[in-house]
Amino acid sequence: MNYYLKKNLEKIGFKEAIEKVTELLKSEGFGILTEVDVKATLKKKLDVDFSNYKILGACNPPFAYKVLQAESRIGTMLPCNVIVRELNNGTIEISAVDPVASMMAVENPELISVATQIQQKLKKVINKL
Repeated sequence: MNYYLKKNLEKIGFKEAIEKVTELLKSEGFGILTEVDVKATLKKKLDVDFSNYKILGACNPPFAYKVLQAESRIGTMLPCNVIVRELNNGTIEISAVDPVASMMAVENPELISVATQIQQKLKKVINKL
């Protein structure tokens, strides 16, 4: 089982891809809590060059509340991370965590139902790209 959902985009810039995925996430009830610029961090901390790579920490508050009620330590697996990265050929890859795959490790049946609903929303986002 894959632990992520993904789609490659061509003829779109890196910044435009971030804007587009952020807008689509918003349309499915997600907000961006965090944004990690991996390229800038690696340059600053290790003085290495890396491709454009951002991690967006997406959160859907009603679902986050449900899973926190079902499993108090589930915050270790939140928010739902979505990555936007530029491949060597200029293609932009968008990948999102598959919440069903990650929740299976927890072995709490209450989580699978919510994870399936979240998975469907993330699939909609990926498919609309």
